[in-house]
Amino acid sequence: MPELPEVETVRRGLAPSMEGALLAELELRRNDLRFPFPLEFSRLVSGRGIKSLSRRAKYLLIDLDDGMTIISHLGMSGSFRVENGTVADAPGEFHHPRSKDEKHDHVVFHLKGVNGNARVIYNDPRRFGFMDIARRADLASHPSFRDLGPEPTGNELSADYLAERFAGKAQPLKSALLDQKNIAGLGNIYVCEALWRSHLSPLRAAGSLVSEAGKPKEELPRLVDAIREVIADAIAAGGSSLRDHIQADGSLGYFQHSFSVYDRETEPCSTPGCGGTVARIVQAGRSSFFCASCQN
Repeated sequence: MPELPEVETVRRGLAPSMEGALLAELELRRNDLRFPFPLEFSRLVSGRGIKSLSRRAKYLLIDLDDGMTIISHLGMSGSFRVENGTVADAPGEFHHPRSKDEKHDHVVFHLKGVNGNARVIYNDPRRFGFMDIARRADLASHPSFRDLGPEPTGNELSADYLAERFAGKAQPLKSALLDQKNIAGLGNIYVCEALWRSHLSPLRAAGSLVSEAGKPKEELPRLVDAIREVIADAIAAGGSSLRDHIQADGSLGYFQHSFSVYDRETEPCSTPGCGGTVARIVQAGRSSFFCASCQN
């Protein structure tokens, strides 16, 4: 499943072609993805101007000039590509050509822009992604967003906030961080990385980072800083783009080569002076990678 940095990378890759363009036609080549498309979806958005692209957690948001917003989730294998006769500019070094299997091109945004026409194509072999539409003013109450916690890159995320959420919780720390009601957009990869950077075990009880008085212990600010840093590094690198997640320019990112613990089972821990080995365990059906020597 693409994580927050992947979705942010897609947003940045699509923005030059989509922002300010006219959505001349939204072409739907089937009736559904994971869920059916909204009723009259194409009619509602065709002919509207695209004001801006934004992101909430792992959702891409396409704001239109009539106050409506197209909501897009990439699911397991969804990706966008831009076709306008030029090579899209995207950060990083990439190593896989984009998929050209048109049988999985399910949605086409036909755009008219000041710099010419373009097509933005949504391709999704597994069809686990979905699209919806809602008024921008009502997004906070939309079922996809109403229970989400703060963004991991926003000012709302702080040690004091997490102390309030974690107080008295015996829940493993990793599970607490993956709970989207606590922090929106964090996924398995970057939680593993943030816990390694902050030297905290994924098995540790979340409540152990909070004092009896309900205040954050010294480890909690360190964890918050690590979360911010690992997300920022991933966005700068263009996202992890694991397996078949494709960047907006059609190529895969490379941040996976910079992971410190994720998918590095049995490799030496790279913490200076540690000497430990990266281990893999399973928590709630998800792989956790960590170093038992320096994460406690």
